[in-house]
Amino acid sequence: MTKRMEQKEQRRILILESALDLFIRKGYGETKIVDIAKTADMSIGLLFHYFDSKEKLYEELIRIGSKKLKMEFAFSDDAPLTFFRAAAEDIFQIISANPVAAKMFVLMESAQHLDSLSPDVKEMLSEADKLIKKSVPIIEKGQLLGEIKAGNPETLSIAFWCSLQGIAQYIALNPEVPCPEADWIVSVLEKKENG
Repeated sequence: MTKRMEQKEQRRILILESALDLFIRKGYGETKIVDIAKTADMSIGLLFHYFDSKEKLYEELIRIGSKKLKMEFAFSDDAPLTFFRAAAEDIFQIISANPVAAKMFVLMESAQHLDSLSPDVKEMLSEADKLIKKSVPIIEKGQLLGEIKAGNPETLSIAFWCSLQGIAQYIALNPEVPCPEADWIVSVLEKKENG
């Protein structure tokens, strides 16, 4: 990669990170293209050289978030609680190692509430629901094995995944806060010995 290409890529990353920070703090509607250019310390004209519009910039962030946050968890025959513990540990490791990842959780959640997104972007955002649904049979298996507490499996899946989402959102806005232990989150599902 030539020095010029490296500079272009660094500028592109700077624009994306500046926009991401503004989108999660101010929201999509309140963030103006001039704000993004100012935060990235460049002219609006230069920013438009990289992205045609605020909408295209936002969609690019969603594409990146969908790829990076798309977790291909191994839905194996392991013990169900082992699967959920590994998922929580993986997510906490990702957001601890890379603060931008925590911000992506915030962006992806808030993007789900925008009506103006294209159908292909909305499809990318539907992955979170798919993860919740894919976890239901694992919870049912854990209930049969006596590892996971009784209750509606889909509701338990929502409680687990939304707990992780909320923690990631909090850490995105408060990066000095450490991640909790994965077992604390897994305890949302775990059947207690006396219960």
